[in-house]
Amino acid sequence: MTRIVCVGITVLDRIWYLDDLPKEGGKYVAKDYTEVGGGPAATAAVAAAKLGAEVDFIGRVGDDDTGRRLLAELESLGVNTRYTRVFSGARSSQSAVLVDASGERVIANYPSPDLPAGADWLQEIDFSQWDLVLADVRWHDGAKQAFTLARRQGVPTLLDADVTPQDIAELIAISDHAAFSAPGLRRLTQVEETAGALKKAQTLTNGHVYVTQGRDGCFWLENGTVCHQPGFEVDVIDTTGAGDVFHGALAVSLGQQVPVDDAVRFASAVAALKCTRPGGRAGIPDCDQTRSFLSLFV
Repeated sequence: MTRIVCVGITVLDRIWYLDDLPKEGGKYVAKDYTEVGGGPAATAAVAAAKLGAEVDFIGRVGDDDTGRRLLAELESLGVNTRYTRVFSGARSSQSAVLVDASGERVIANYPSPDLPAGADWLQEIDFSQWDLVLADVRWHDGAKQAFTLARRQGVPTLLDADVTPQDIAELIAISDHAAFSAPGLRRLTQVEETAGALKKAQTLTNGHVYVTQGRDGCFWLENGTVCHQPGFEVDVIDTTGAGDVFHGALAVSLGQQVPVDDAVRFASAVAALKCTRPGGRAGIPDCDQTRSFLSLFV
């Protein structure tokens, strides 16, 4: 069984569904509402577990009701939280998510200042037990420490390179695979055009660089050449967590040493299927569902 660890944040997503996203101040009425666990690394962990991997999540929560709820949900979805730290008296992180009728969303994240940023305690963990280490950029110190420890053991690393206030260049440098969101790639490189942005990002690392662009699919570099996996056409209900799910699926394939183009195709299919149901985790397919879906595009 493929063994994956996901390092980063877990948050409680409070999701409101509206006809249209607000364009100005005012009062709006939601059509539906739900609360689910979220966070880039945590949702990637759920996706990897759903796809049959043995998965650990390493992160930080408070000892509040939200923190207990987040860990219980991860455990119920097959993710081991044995290495996650619970901090006494701390509040856990939360997000407000607005989703419109087309499935597009706006997220306002509250990263709890109560959770210590330091990650020296990760040195107590044996990273050689995993086939791949995934980390998000929202816990910078955690990603840096985890990747440093993984590389010492020869374990490949995958960075979820989304937008963050911090400079992530040092994380890119120690990533074997850096998968950007489109805004994350633009922020890092200050280049709008996809090929140029990828090539600039490539100068920071000897690893692979990728960028996901929603319906337009995924682009990546292979020996300096831009490769493209088109997005799969599905009836979109909710794009919340699609990128996180893509990263979780990519982690599983790369942990199995699947060729990059096949890994990207598989991850793209998993993310597309996730978008057909509401919430960041409810629509994540398993391997059989994904293979059945891919068989339609042979």
